[in-house]
Amino acid sequence: MFELNYRVLAQYNKITNDKMNSYIQEISEKQWNTDFNGYFKSIHELCSHIYICDFNWLKRFGELREFNTLSNAFFDKNHSFSETLFQNINDYLIMRSELDDIIVNFISELSTNDLDAVLQFTDSKGIKFARKMEPLILHMFNHETHHRGMISLYLELLGIENEFSSSLYKNDNIAFGANNE
Repeated sequence: MFELNYRVLAQYNKITNDKMNSYIQEISEKQWNTDFNGYFKSIHELCSHIYICDFNWLKRFGELREFNTLSNAFFDKNHSFSETLFQNINDYLIMRSELDDIIVNFISELSTNDLDAVLQFTDSKGIKFARKMEPLILHMFNHETHHRGMISLYLELLGIENEFSSSLYKNDNIAFGANNE
């Protein structure tokens, strides 16, 4: 049952990112890089931050055991948390879609034993941790949700009405039971 819940989270995450990115693909490069008075100064910085965090979490998760999805050359790279990735919006859209597919496939490989397992890792500041996988995976999804909210606000400040948090109700690609509840 636990595995199913995480598959639903992964699908929801991908669909919601796709919906958010349908707004992002319509903005100009100037809007993509517009400075706001937030910790992350632009939509570009926010998208880079979310991508790098997801990438680094997946790379760490790959240290638990061998996952087919995480054992490819894609993860040979290193991304610093202070990086601003992507030359342009199109680069971001391609890379984000690829990463979301990897997340969905990784989650499909998880077992209850994986969720209960303890992952030992070192964070970006060099601090060592040992934590159960389950809350770490939840953290990855919640972190994205938090920052999608910031992107929504930045889009509104640019005068772009947006609604991608209700993807759950507007998308037929996720079945939540016999009655799509």
